[in-house]
Amino acid sequence: MPKDKKKNRKHGKTLAQRADKYDLYQQAVQVPEHEVEFFDRVYRKTFDRRAQVLREDFCGTFAICCDWAKSRSNRLAIGVDLDDEPLDWGRRHNLAKLKPAQQERVRLVQADVRAEEDVKADIIAAENFSFWIFRTRPELREYFAAARRNLAPEGIFVLDMMGGAESMEEDREDHTEYDGFTYVWDQARFDPITHDSSFYIHFEFDDGSAMRRAFEYHWRFWTLPEVQELLREAGYRKIDVYWEGTDSKTGEGNGVYRIREHAENDTAWICYVVATK
Repeated sequence: MPKDKKKNRKHGKTLAQRADKYDLYQQAVQVPEHEVEFFDRVYRKTFDRRAQVLREDFCGTFAICCDWAKSRSNRLAIGVDLDDEPLDWGRRHNLAKLKPAQQERVRLVQADVRAEEDVKADIIAAENFSFWIFRTRPELREYFAAARRNLAPEGIFVLDMMGGAESMEEDREDHTEYDGFTYVWDQARFDPITHDSSFYIHFEFDDGSAMRRAFEYHWRFWTLPEVQELLREAGYRKIDVYWEGTDSKTGEGNGVYRIREHAENDTAWICYVVATK
């Protein structure tokens, strides 16, 4: 073993054993300020005013809720999740960083996302493909209808989607380097008949240690046409697909999402679906 790797282990624990999976996830996967900017832009485009209440379904550590509460002094964020572990982590690491007045405008609900809440949201977001946990058309339509009931009269429902041939490849791992660790997206299983799929997130470290299956997801791989059809069946009056533009110099995505009705058949893509109540 190289000397630098031995040095990292001198206290008896590997970097993987000392790492915090939720902190790594937020570094690798989430960009809350981008999401808040996108929500704000789309809502103003739709209703010509700023949104005040955001509900983040499947919120996990609710980093987006915290950024929403910070963004304007009159904004309320509601985070909904069934799992108490990420909620507790978020309270200690995200909520605690906010000013007292901002903390008061973050409301956390440990419940099924299909439950009806008394406060209606201007925006409901279900991101990182979290709604793919619903594997049948009736289940997913029920969730979409529940989200619509939890929206204010002028409300939008924001989802993200991924697709392309590479996204359906089995036994494919994509590695992305970050400061001090490597994020690994593992596409472990894909059934072409049912679209049942399994994905894992691993983290690898410079001392050779790894945190395998830090997060795991067993989903139905939904397609854009299916999701748009189910949103219409659930009663949404308008559905837009926001597709990422391309940087003319690099040929890569430029981070700017605009409404498109047709797109090139990229081998891997991520987009937003925005449904208007």
